[in-house]
Amino acid sequence: MDGVIILGVETATSQVGCALGGVEGSIASFHATRGRRHAETLAPAIQFVCAQARVEWREVSVVAVDVGPGLFTGLRVGIATAKAVAQTLRVPMIGLSSLDLLAFPQRHGTGLIAAVVDARRSEVFCALYRPVPGGVQRVTPARVCSPEELASELMAMGEDCLLVGDGAIRYRDVFDDARHLVLADAGFAYPSASSLVELAHPRAIREEFVQPSELFPMYLRKSDAEINWEGRRSA
Repeated sequence: MDGVIILGVETATSQVGCALGGVEGSIASFHATRGRRHAETLAPAIQFVCAQARVEWREVSVVAVDVGPGLFTGLRVGIATAKAVAQTLRVPMIGLSSLDLLAFPQRHGTGLIAAVVDARRSEVFCALYRPVPGGVQRVTPARVCSPEELASELMAMGEDCLLVGDGAIRYRDVFDDARHLVLADAGFAYPSASSLVELAHPRAIREEFVQPSELFPMYLRKSDAEINWEGRRSA
């Protein structure tokens, strides 16, 4: 699938981002966090990166999207937008995990990597990875837990570990007290749309696609609205 052009959409956290790229990696990208609303920002951002990359809509051949875990509203906006674009252009999709996107930029290290996304409610979404030639390999399933539980687990493993993600930053005081644990720079706090494009490209070459109707978010837990509704019903 030579000359593939991938549009990447990333909205799993408080950051909204999109990128365009292909075999050469990301050729244009947009990311914003402070004071932004995903629904209001995403469509103009996609238009912006297309203009910056000088890519016409009809040239996009794959739409990749972060499927989570992450914040409910952001995931819904990003996945709905990505599906709408894919359906309009009649192109296939690729879904990737926000935790994979966090770990991928740390692939040049040598030790254990913990990707940690702030899940609110004093919890985090997390998974562990190890660097392998050309990328990272997930060695635990994605899950939701308390930061204290994750810190205890990592301390019990007794090996050096790099923590990356906004969850690691928010609960820095928990992880700072744990031996063998190091926090990555704040510049790696959020999943990157550029990493999404880069990770999606080999899958596109292998034609590991899904149709829009087959792509679903990875929530890992119920939303606040569902929990509140169930609480009212039981009361």
